[in-house]
Amino acid sequence: MRSGPDSVSDSYTSVHARVGRVNQGRERPLTVHHLNQLLLVCSIVLLVAVAAVRISSRSGLPSLLVYLGIGVLMGQDGIGDIHFDNAELTQVIGYAALVVILAEGGLGTKWKEIGPALPAASALALAGVAVSVGVTATAAHLLIGLEWRQALIIGAVVSSTDAAAVFSVLRKIPLPARVTGTLEAESGFNDAPVVILVVAFSTAGPVEHWYVLLGEIALELAIGAAIGLAVGWLGSWGLRHVALPASGLYPIAVMAIAVAAYAAGAIAHGSGFLAVYLAAMVMGNARLPHWPATRGFADGLGWLAQIGMFVLLGLLVTPSELGDDIVPALLIGLALTMVARPLSVVLCLTPFRVPWQEQTLMSWAGLRGAVPIILATIPMVNGVDGSRRIFNIVFVLVVVYTLVQGPTLPWLARTLRLGGGPEAADLGIESAPLERLRGHLLSVAIPEGSKMHGVEVHELRLPAGSAVTLVVRDGTSFVPLPSTVLRRGDELLVVATDPVRDATERRLRAVGRGGKLAGWLGTNGSDT
Repeated sequence: MRSGPDSVSDSYTSVHARVGRVNQGRERPLTVHHLNQLLLVCSIVLLVAVAAVRISSRSGLPSLLVYLGIGVLMGQDGIGDIHFDNAELTQVIGYAALVVILAEGGLGTKWKEIGPALPAASALALAGVAVSVGVTATAAHLLIGLEWRQALIIGAVVSSTDAAAVFSVLRKIPLPARVTGTLEAESGFNDAPVVILVVAFSTAGPVEHWYVLLGEIALELAIGAAIGLAVGWLGSWGLRHVALPASGLYPIAVMAIAVAAYAAGAIAHGSGFLAVYLAAMVMGNARLPHWPATRGFADGLGWLAQIGMFVLLGLLVTPSELGDDIVPALLIGLALTMVARPLSVVLCLTPFRVPWQEQTLMSWAGLRGAVPIILATIPMVNGVDGSRRIFNIVFVLVVVYTLVQGPTLPWLARTLRLGGGPEAADLGIESAPLERLRGHLLSVAIPEGSKMHGVEVHELRLPAGSAVTLVVRDGTSFVPLPSTVLRRGDELLVVATDPVRDATERRLRAVGRGGKLAGWLGTNGSDT
């Protein structure tokens, strides 16, 4: 598999988006004309994908299947006729998208839900993955006749539940907090050990000394967890104590901190995926400023990452090559869904006295999505024999069983009497800017020599539509009464509607210069 400018250029030849080609020492750069065409294609794809969300929500189909379908239609066997076979580029973009998806999922995970479920989720993410890999690999070897190396790779690839699929489906179903917390935490944690296993199997085949591999997994998880928690705590502390000049900077800072956690964890030879999820989860529970704006920004980035990742994976697959791999994919998926996943759930959750109804639902809710398909590109990049067949089998398995499991989860929850009524939705409460309310928040400090010292709040005589809402005095804040006497060193928070904002500021300046009789003595608040 080639990489670099040549492979990227070949991948996008049909849309004339040539990134650059070296020919006899001369480089052909991307021109504005090519950029215009690429932007047009990308914007159309995004609009179609956004419209497809509405269709998928009405039909019950998981949106990831719609995005994959868009990519397939654009591919060489579809109407778009785009020839794309760059597994390395797909893997890189897929990793980047997965980082964003895990960050968005971590920001939306609540401590009160995940805390009690943490031991069970950790067991599923570690011991449960080991059971799933062993059972699925054995089935692939015995039923399909795959070599052990290929069977182990497939077993490891499909044993990871997909964070994007789990987050998108479970948050639409009112389930007990323990079930939701366990599944969300498992999907956030199990990517790390699975990536390590797939890389190990793809580079050296079956590992001779399993205790060495287990030690490496434990070490990488410990490093990733430590870095993620540390970065998340430091980021939360900084964002609470540093006043940024614009509210729109907070969402950018939060996502940058989460991505930094991934990069730091990976560079330190730890699990970057675990680091980004934990860092985002710490920040998501830290009561950061402008939180609704941050959640909206992260949610939008998560959707963008999902769309780009699934469309690219759809481009990479060649439907005409899937015919011989449909039956093997169905058999391996059947072993995974009906044997490996239920067995791992029973073995891991029974010691925690989880009722059988919840175990049944969590067995069926082991959703697969883009993560297994992305992981299937690892053996392709490493040149493993039969890697293209591995990718095709994983692709068919994910599509078929997601199509079966996703729409039936609500029905199963109702059948098991685990789905309750709709829960109360959280309120979106902004901590500062009042633009949407056409209001302003004024901060007023009373310095030495100000004649506002000794004035009662009601004596400020602010215009109708404005009021003093908070007073900070000696490090303590309180809501003032009309009779509260203001003092030097006080800081006031004054809320004013848009029409009286300027008049309020003029009145405050006037009182500061002339005291409570400022208007009668001719002192005004204009700057002179």
